Amino acid sequence: MPEAERFDTLILGSGQGGKLLAWHLARSGRRTAVVERQWIGGACPNIACLPSKNEIWSAKVAQLVHHAVQFGSTTGRIGVDMAKVRQRKRDMVAREVARHLKNFEASGAEVIMGSGHFVAPRTLEVRLNGGGGIRLLTGDQLFLNLGTRAAIPSIPGLEAVQPLTHIEALELDYVPSHLIVLGGGYVGVELAQAYRRFGSRVTVVERGPQLIAHEDRDVAQEVHRLLTAEGIDVFLSAKTLHVRGISGEEISLAATTASGQHKVEGSDILVAVGRVPQTAGIGLETTGVELDSSGYIRVNERLETSAARIWAIGECAGSPQFTHVSVDDFRIIRDNLAGGKRTTRDRLVPYCMFTDPPLARVGLSEQEAQRRGIAARVAKLPMSAVLRTQTTDETQGFMKALVGTSDDRILGFAMIGAEAGEVVAAVQTAMLADLPYPKLRDAILAHPTMAEGLGSLFSNVPPQ
Repeated sequence: MPEAERFDTLILGSGQGGKLLAWHLARSGRRTAVVERQWIGGACPNIACLPSKNEIWSAKVAQLVHHAVQFGSTTGRIGVDMAKVRQRKRDMVAREVARHLKNFEASGAEVIMGSGHFVAPRTLEVRLNGGGGIRLLTGDQLFLNLGTRAAIPSIPGLEAVQPLTHIEALELDYVPSHLIVLGGGYVGVELAQAYRRFGSRVTVVERGPQLIAHEDRDVAQEVHRLLTAEGIDVFLSAKTLHVRGISGEEISLAATTASGQHKVEGSDILVAVGRVPQTAGIGLETTGVELDSSGYIRVNERLETSAARIWAIGECAGSPQFTHVSVDDFRIIRDNLAGGKRTTRDRLVPYCMFTDPPLARVGLSEQEAQRRGIAARVAKLPMSAVLRTQTTDETQGFMKALVGTSDDRILGFAMIGAEAGEVVAAVQTAMLADLPYPKLRDAILAHPTMAEGLGSLFSNVPPQ
């Protein structure tokens, strides 16, 4: 066993919150080491957020080209070169990794590539990648930034068919002739639409009664309508009985729904049914860090674990699974290390599903308000009523707002429509400032923009 190397700060995982903390603490003069098994900068720039949105944009371009005549442009024979789509994504990832390495070097934080296993509360045995031996590291403070991975459900035959997860799906250099997507959540829906636009036949098999299960029924129905309008087959309330074959060659899936048993035959299968934390098999039991029944690290509102001087950041701590939340986790820990009193309480977390058109939401949904017994007034506006959409033909979708019944505070906002991810920021800002909805209703908003629709939307709020 090598002699332990002492650091002021030891961070396991270089994801969004972990890397920001490493750069900050190292620049502050603390000797800092980051242990990373594979992805410099974590999942977001390598295999998740940015790569998926990169390829989704390529799919949008393919869709626009196929409909060029609608906008007055004529084209010749159209095709999709998935090898070039993949290379464009790989080039972006390479730029991101280079930027991260430069930031690590500039900060003074040491990046150690290898797999870590705890042998004592804040002591990590690191088996270096490439057979480089073992290093023993110990830190005065330890931060766990472990992330999550795609869940593979216990369905007979599924593991044997070597299914794709989002990682492998973003590395395909061919267009699947028929892609079966197991799971109708955010990832499944995004990639189902993208591959349909690349030219695949696509079937989505969802075990629940609607797509995107956490959304209001009218939102889910609109997304369902958009997908089927593009030729995507969707099975809801579907119990998958078994899967046969090899993904990339031939796949056969048997499922039952209320209408009976179905057999779906395809060429490839993508599993997108959720995430599990990467907390198993690394010796956490030696640290005193407690896990919940799902394997997530138990933390308090300051992101402190049950063990002294050990914190957890991002998805492994049960934080909402968004990169921007991990950034806020970093800010909470950074400020509290300096004597602050920041917590995770009452965070207003927005998100965006990057379908076309995208879905964005912040605050309460209508079903959440009902479940919590919060009375709300609901206003809706079809995107076709927003004049900007008449100039772009992006008329699909709607805006929806929840306003308190006893006051005029905005409780929640959802939008399925072009530029939803940008428009939601305006509503979020109003909510953070605790502005009454008439402030947005009566604001002078630039014309013709998508955000201009907020004036009309909030004009539809029922009176108290």
